[in-house]
Amino acid sequence: MRIAPEGRPFIIGAVVIGVIFAVLGWTIATLLWVVVTAWVIAFFRDPEPRGRPDEVSLLAPADGKVVSVIETDEPAFFGDRTIRISIFMNVFDCHVNRYPCSGTVAYRHYNAGGFGHAAAEKASLSNEQASVGLETPRGKVLIRQIAGLVARRIVTDHAVGTEVRQAQRLGMIRFGSRVDLFLPPGTTVRVAVGDRTRVAETVVAQWP
Repeated sequence: MRIAPEGRPFIIGAVVIGVIFAVLGWTIATLLWVVVTAWVIAFFRDPEPRGRPDEVSLLAPADGKVVSVIETDEPAFFGDRTIRISIFMNVFDCHVNRYPCSGTVAYRHYNAGGFGHAAAEKASLSNEQASVGLETPRGKVLIRQIAGLVARRIVTDHAVGTEVRQAQRLGMIRFGSRVDLFLPPGTTVRVAVGDRTRVAETVVAQWP
């Protein structure tokens, strides 16, 4: 299983603690810690995307559950009305995020904020977040990584001007969070609230 590089210090730390418990002869603690270590390893998994490149489709930028599909203003990058699809990732979902389509990174912005429940509507304004805007031949796309209750680190990989491919890694968020996908009006949404998504596999929308 491939592991995201951000997870290596956490995994090494978990293994070291488990070895210490074992050396001290703390059998129950060791067994419980094996479960914790397995979860840490699973959390930082980085599977190869299985979706095929598709110029018409926009793929899910994250594993998780669709918690909102609404029309809303997005003044920072679009400067206009948009369609927003919000995907909430629990602590058991893969937290590596990927680009929903190919394009050029035209906008990046980090906003320090709080760490409220990521599924809540107000999280889109008040929580720590990082936004990446793409210019594509079909229109603008904005991906916003939003930290959750226990998330304290958002990783975004690419600088403005970088050409990126659909399903390429965008970055990741540690320990429970949400990703908002902003699309131009007229885009056809293919998911509904309550649906589960697979990163770089589920078609969440299609260009008109």
